[in-house]
Amino acid sequence: MSEIKKEDINQEVFDLYDDYAHSRIDRRGFMQKLSLYAVGGLTVPSLMSFLMPDYKGNVQIGADDPRLKSGYINYSSPKGGGTIKGLLSKPIDAKRKLGGIIVVHENRGLNPYIEDVARRAALAGFVSLAPDALTPLGGYPGNDDKGRELQSQRNKGEMEEDFIAAFNYLKNHEDCNGKVGVVGFCFGGGIANTMAVRVPELAAAVPFYGAQPAAADVPKIHAPLMLHYASLDTRITEGWPGYEAALKENNKKYQAFIYQNVNHGFHNDTTPRYDKAAAELAWQRTIDFFKEQLA
Repeated sequence: MSEIKKEDINQEVFDLYDDYAHSRIDRRGFMQKLSLYAVGGLTVPSLMSFLMPDYKGNVQIGADDPRLKSGYINYSSPKGGGTIKGLLSKPIDAKRKLGGIIVVHENRGLNPYIEDVARRAALAGFVSLAPDALTPLGGYPGNDDKGRELQSQRNKGEMEEDFIAAFNYLKNHEDCNGKVGVVGFCFGGGIANTMAVRVPELAAAVPFYGAQPAAADVPKIHAPLMLHYASLDTRITEGWPGYEAALKENNKKYQAFIYQNVNHGFHNDTTPRYDKAAAELAWQRTIDFFKEQLA
C-alpha cells in the first residue's frame, strides 16, 4: 500500500491518539477504537506505526554535534526525587556566561525529542538543562509507553520539586548569567506554568499546550509568559480564556498564540501531529523571547 499521509487521516484518529498518549485509554482500548478507522486499505498495525514517534529519523541536532558541549549531569533535589539526571548543553565557543533554559519533557520522561530540543536551545545561545523526572525509577526506559507508565508512578508534587531544583542548579551554574527561563511541552507546559507560580525569580516561562494554573495562583506569577496553544487541542486550549482573564485582571505580562488547524503536540517533529510551519514559528518566537528576557 502507498505511504500514509497526515492529510488522509481523520481528525478523530489524532484525538484518539491524544487520549492514548495521555493515558485516558489503555493500549488495548486504543487499538480497539483504532480498528474503526482501519478502512480503505489501512490496517491497525499500519495506523499504529504511523502514529507512533520516530526518534531515529527526526533528530535535528545530534548528540555529537561539534558546535555544542553536551552531556549528562546529576543534581540534588532533596524535596523531590533525591538525585536527578539531566542533559546539560551549551555552545562550545561560548565566551561569556549565558542565559539558562530549563527544558521540561512530556509525560514520558527525557526522550530523544526533548534532548534534541534542549540541544536546539543551547545552539541558539543558551545553557540548557533538560531533567529526567524518571531518574528515581531508572530514567527514561527507551520507549514512550513504558515511560508513561513509569511517570504515572511518581508523585506530581515531587516532580515539581525536581524541576524547581533544576532551576536553582542552573541559576547558580558557572556557565549561567543567573537569568533562567523554562520551556515545557504538554506535561512540561503545565510544569512551566507551575514554575511561574512557584518560582519568583524565574525570568521567563514558555508553556507549549500546558495545563493552566488555578486563577487564585495567578497573582503569584512574576515572570513574563509566552504561551503556545493549538486550535484543535480543545482539551487544553479551552482553558485559555479563563487563564487570560486572570492574567489581565492581575496585570501580568504575557503574550499568547493559538496556532490554527494544528493538534496538541504540533511542535514534536517525531510524530504525525507535527506541523512544520507552526512549530518553526513557535520556536523562533520562543528563542526571540528568551533572548530578550535572559540577556
